Amino acid sequence: MVRCHLWVKGRVQGVWFRGSCAEQGCLLGVSGWARNLPDGRVEVLAQGEKDAVERLVEWCHHGPPTARVTRVEIQYELEGEAFDGFAVL
Repeated sequence: MVRCHLWVKGRVQGVWFRGSCAEQGCLLGVSGWARNLPDGRVEVLAQGEKDAVERLVEWCHHGPPTARVTRVEIQYELEGEAFDGFAVL
């Protein structure tokens, strides 16, 4: 199990990024959450099997078709509390 914290920059708010991210997380068996930040970025916390989390991280580099991702900051962390599914905050 791995835990990954991401900050996604670009046109990522108002383009259904968080909802799509939650769908992808559920499809991949990854738990966590995604939320908008006041500065226009989206913050994502994902936890699960290494391969599945890495696939979600790769998805975050482009997001849904209407998004325009310009930068993704990634920080891997120690496994933390378990999440129940993938939430949009």
